[in-house]
Amino acid sequence: MASDELTWPAPNPTLLGTRHSVSSGHYLASAAAFAILEAGGNAVDAGCCAGMALAVLHADEVNFAGVAPIMIRLADGTTVSLDGLGVWPRRLPPDLFMTEYGGTIPTGILRTVVPAAPDAWLTVLRDYGTMTFAQVAAAAARLARDGFAVFPLLADGITNRQAGYRKWAANAAIFLPEGRPPRVGERFVQADLARTIQTMIDAEERAGGERVAGIEAARAAFYEGEIADRIVAYHEANNGYLRHDDLAEFRSRYEPVVETRWRDFTLLTCGAWCQGPILAEALLILERHGLDGLEHNGPRYAHTVIEALKGVFADREHHFGDPEFVDVPLDRLLGEKHIAARAAAIDPERAFAGLPPALFGESQVLPDAIRADELRHIGEGGTSYVCVVDRWGNAFSATPSDGASTSPVIPGTGIVPSLRGLQSRPDPAHPAGVAPGKRPRLTPNPAIAVRDDGSVLAFGCPGGDMQVQAMLQVFLNVFHFGMDLQEAVNAPRFSTWSFPNSFAPFDYLAAHVFLEDRFDPGVHAELERRGHDVRLWPAYTRDAAAVEAIYRNARTGFLESAADPRQPAQAVVA
Repeated sequence: MASDELTWPAPNPTLLGTRHSVSSGHYLASAAAFAILEAGGNAVDAGCCAGMALAVLHADEVNFAGVAPIMIRLADGTTVSLDGLGVWPRRLPPDLFMTEYGGTIPTGILRTVVPAAPDAWLTVLRDYGTMTFAQVAAAAARLARDGFAVFPLLADGITNRQAGYRKWAANAAIFLPEGRPPRVGERFVQADLARTIQTMIDAEERAGGERVAGIEAARAAFYEGEIADRIVAYHEANNGYLRHDDLAEFRSRYEPVVETRWRDFTLLTCGAWCQGPILAEALLILERHGLDGLEHNGPRYAHTVIEALKGVFADREHHFGDPEFVDVPLDRLLGEKHIAARAAAIDPERAFAGLPPALFGESQVLPDAIRADELRHIGEGGTSYVCVVDRWGNAFSATPSDGASTSPVIPGTGIVPSLRGLQSRPDPAHPAGVAPGKRPRLTPNPAIAVRDDGSVLAFGCPGGDMQVQAMLQVFLNVFHFGMDLQEAVNAPRFSTWSFPNSFAPFDYLAAHVFLEDRFDPGVHAELERRGHDVRLWPAYTRDAAAVEAIYRNARTGFLESAADPRQPAQAVVA
């Protein structure tokens, strides 16, 4: 499509290269990762570099001690996924939140699970990278030590969540350094975090010259040394549950990749410990129901996708949890009979009222539905994302996350040990319920798709419950509607919120649909007629998520790279 035919602004073009590419949620993270690629590093080296840099740059949305689920597809076709997700402390009473907190997960130290991100970066760097921790962490350390210019998304996020930061002096010292949120263009420095990263670098250097031994020494500095001592001392002094053995014995897990056929693609998602499989399920339902003849972002298309999404979010709600604790029937959920039933349940003229029940097994009890203007509080920020494809054909996809406004910074470290417990349900009987040693059900879900001709797409985004919705729409924009990759990312998005939110306090908006305001007004009216409660988002809002993607096109030989204008993202190619 020629540029003068576009019906909406296209802030960025697709970038084309032949050598290697990175796309991430901030241009400085992309630049740092690109420097690693130019220095001879592979996609894993560069991806770890960008991921840790994002924990500095998107400091209110990605914590260095948070979560970091990772998927890697090697040039030889091997695909691995690492959960990068912590577990509840082993001494946590499983009924704590039901008996002591009225069925809620309060803000503060009690939502802490074992921090997983440092271990995740170090594990894949050790097993699939080529560089040292010092090399790939140098950018994060420098950005934390020397600072960087505050950008609008960071300034707005801190401003919106400042009440949370004020609850703890260590949080306020970082995020409200002059007693107020930082302003756009001011320098944002995280000196304690810089020292934490440098402590790990120094431990690696003391271990000597062998790369793997050095990486393990850097890990030990965090999970068994001075950093661990500070974390545990704070928990012991403040009625937290994290202890030395929780940290020292923790390791991120390599998990089976879920492979799903869609047309001439194999879609690769993470397992049911996160929401990844519902992306595949949504594609299968829509394929079974039929998309042919539906106008892109027309009312019939939007309604059909929304109703399909209600079905997969129902399956997530009723069945998904840590597979080490819960029997998640993925084969059945992705099987032909179930897909056909969910597709047949889509009424082309009428929205389903609320979240559909389980089609087999037990339906979970839903909270009372509320309206959008009744949302109870502003929660944590919305994650970030990085993908890399290197000159050898290796692909890397990761979705680091966790914020710092609803749980305390450990004084002197600059980190919040993962607060991802806010994605577990307080009731241990729920599939995603709390239990010692159990993982919360994670929203971040990096993905990769492989085409039969050898093309590879690495893609993902921030956005909590919007992640799968945005990834689905971008994927269909490209591979069903034939859009250019950046055009597909720029296109306006719609969403459903007809499910309990994945974040405490798990608000349930029932019939709510949000549209970016670039949609034709007729779409709004037609969705209302079908029974949707439609609200408008501003154009290019981050609430609609922010997809980054790289497509290694085997037909042309080019790397096609896109970065979402909804955040300060950037793709860099060579």
